[in-house]
Amino acid sequence: MTTAWFHCFAGTAGDMTLGSLIDAGADPIAVAEIIGRLGIDDYALMFEPVLRCGVAATHAIVVVNDHTHEHEHGHEHTHDHEHGHEHTHDHEHDPGHRPYRVIRELLMRSDLPVRVRDRALATFDALATVEGAMHRMPMLDVEFHEVGSVDAIVDIVGTCAALEVLDIDRIVCSPIAVGRGSVHAAHGELPNPAPAVAGLLAQRNAPAFGIDTRKEIATPTGVALMTALADAFEPMPAMNVRSVGYGAGTADTPGRPNVVQVVIGDELASAATGNNNAGQPVRLLEVNLDDATGEVIAHTIVALLNAGAHDAWATPIVMKKGRPAHTVHALCEPAVSQAVAAVLISETGSLGVRGTTLERWPQARAESAVVVGGHTIRIKSAAGRVKVEHDDAAAAALALGRPLREVLAEAEALGHHQEGRA
Repeated sequence: MTTAWFHCFAGTAGDMTLGSLIDAGADPIAVAEIIGRLGIDDYALMFEPVLRCGVAATHAIVVVNDHTHEHEHGHEHTHDHEHGHEHTHDHEHDPGHRPYRVIRELLMRSDLPVRVRDRALATFDALATVEGAMHRMPMLDVEFHEVGSVDAIVDIVGTCAALEVLDIDRIVCSPIAVGRGSVHAAHGELPNPAPAVAGLLAQRNAPAFGIDTRKEIATPTGVALMTALADAFEPMPAMNVRSVGYGAGTADTPGRPNVVQVVIGDELASAATGNNNAGQPVRLLEVNLDDATGEVIAHTIVALLNAGAHDAWATPIVMKKGRPAHTVHALCEPAVSQAVAAVLISETGSLGVRGTTLERWPQARAESAVVVGGHTIRIKSAAGRVKVEHDDAAAAALALGRPLREVLAEAEALGHHQEGRA
């Protein structure tokens, strides 16, 4: 299992997190290519080698609309903050204002790799949940200010893309450093850490500690990436270290390197527990329903899978007073559990979700494709077994006027033959 451990001893921000992963070896061209699939333009993404208190680091810079605007992600803010409090009245003409539903639609219709999309959605879901609670409004209606601007979107999606390029399976984070006192915003003084940062930390019950600075060293974007994506908050796990990276903030503060450190390696089995066969952590989310039709439950299962769940299903149960009911289950990565839970609530109308943390041991598999009657059909192969993608086979059967079972059988036979040649 490839693990990335983020050391946020000097705070965290979106650009610092992205810069640390590039510094640790993520190919910037591959990262830029993935971000390009969003379909947004009028920005340039650059990575600059810098020193912060003598520590070599990478500074991620997003330049928007050919201006020299360099987003400083909170380390020297004296104006509007990332956490969305500074709304203007002319939203239509302000590209910095984007409702969460617009950002969500942008991500959902993009051609991003699934894990990149799911991690980005989880990050924005965390932000929208906190902002919605702060402003007492539905999360999809939350209007982000600087978090919704192009540079912050690039920071978040770019970080998720860099995690994918490095093939990171597990994310671990140290306690997060925050500032003290207050920070100045257009509407007056706000507490430091900012309300959105405090809300994100509370949302995940994440550890944090204060250091003696009045700067906003932990920004909502950076904290959302950690609280939404981290599988655990703990000291660096036992691992064979592959690389180390440092992502720089804009300011070079004296006496403390203004960087986020990331350590990447292959995690070792826990010697303390003697567990030599640890599985991948997953979350099982569930709701009980006694007032939902079969059609609603079927639609919910599809929506859960589209939201990033590994699997989703329903089982019949009997509730109090002998009422027939169903439990709807969703199995997902910890990084997307908030997004999956939000879908589970919105689609079923349930008043709550329960969850447990489990482990799974997925079998190694390969994805490829075969051609039946001129139609491409995707298959998955694992240890002598071939699984045909049903929707592809059904579409081919309809186009060819052949029974589905015949197309499935032919695709499976071709897959076994292909696996044998490999």
